Amino acid sequence: MTDAVGSIDTPDAEDEAPQKSRRGGKRGKKGPFGRLALFYRQIVAELRKVVWPTRNQLTTYTTVVIVFVVIMIGLVTVMDYGFQEAVKYVFG
Repeated sequence: MTDAVGSIDTPDAEDEAPQKSRRGGKRGKKGPFGRLALFYRQIVAELRKVVWPTRNQLTTYTTVVIVFVVIMIGLVTVMDYGFQEAVKYVFG
């Protein structure tokens, strides 16, 4: 390769440090119960990061979802009735 200003050159294989094995350490030495406890601790840590909605937001979201579902039920009911009448007309 040419050494141009601003070029990005990848390091040669001899310049890289040898990779360490990922086995071992804290995770490798725990038994199944230790791994299970770690899993639950991670779940709790992630749930603490969640931004929970306020009661007002939750009420608003719930109302929007219920209204949307009712509208969709009405739309599907009207379409079903229309198809039913079309089938009756075509096939007698």
